[in-house]
Amino acid sequence: MERAFQTALWLLQPEIVFILGDVFDEGKWSSSQAWSDDVRRYLKMFRHPAQTEIMVIVGNHDIGFHYEMTAFKLERFSKVFNFTSEKLVTRKGINFIMVNSVALEGDGCTICRTAEANLAELSHKLNCSLQEQMQFKKRCNDMDKLPTSVPILLQHYPLYRRSDSKCTGEDSAPLHKKNDLFREKYDVLSQEASQKLLWWFHPRLILSGHTHSACEVLHNGKIPEISVPSFSWRNRNNPSFIMGSITAADFSLYKCFLPFENTVITIYCTAGAVLVVLILAHFQPLISPFHFVRHLIIKYKAL
Repeated sequence: MERAFQTALWLLQPEIVFILGDVFDEGKWSSSQAWSDDVRRYLKMFRHPAQTEIMVIVGNHDIGFHYEMTAFKLERFSKVFNFTSEKLVTRKGINFIMVNSVALEGDGCTICRTAEANLAELSHKLNCSLQEQMQFKKRCNDMDKLPTSVPILLQHYPLYRRSDSKCTGEDSAPLHKKNDLFREKYDVLSQEASQKLLWWFHPRLILSGHTHSACEVLHNGKIPEISVPSFSWRNRNNPSFIMGSITAADFSLYKCFLPFENTVITIYCTAGAVLVVLILAHFQPLISPFHFVRHLIIKYKAL
């Protein structure tokens, strides 16, 4: 992951990098010492030049699923990554909405109530910037105007979908898992929370993670959601990331793959075997490497 990320930074020189949650493996259970160790490891792996901005969206492995999430865990994460549960970021006239999807349980918990109230306020602020009708002007007099750009929604959980059965591509879910039904509030957001986000923001693009597999779906027949697969060999053999070119009115996305893990392992094993043969051949100066390998094969067959 570190080498792939550093190589991508060097080649692409992106202005902004979005990480869609689950930065840590088990941050929800980490002691203070373990958390500090993980933060140091993260800062080493994802070090970046000053001209590149990294924004991290919180995931369930960072603060726990809803029943494990606490104000302490959320605050601990926010201090490191400057992430508030609901955040609107504007860069070069482009509006990004960053959502703590773990807090969209809808059960009225303190964190959930605060999250929904903040999202509703952000929705009102965006609508005031996008609407020009007279009936909205009075209600928007005290609002700071934002660029009139339809927002991009960034979150860890995908919006509700029944399964990955309609997902395609080499990095989509394995065939034997595609028809597994997703659980609301665990694998995906609930139908209610999903509809609220679509109604509040009417985004032009949604980027999500969590499932470890790629998928592209259309919501309401027009709003694309891209589920970005895992960036770790631990979760899949062919990790990838998405490179995007985004303007205030349009976007273009490209997928970049890391090397297959089994390919890398094969190369290492082959290189190791060749190195061993060369070292052994070095101690047999009177025998050429070809004859030495042939001698080893004949000896092995004889055994």
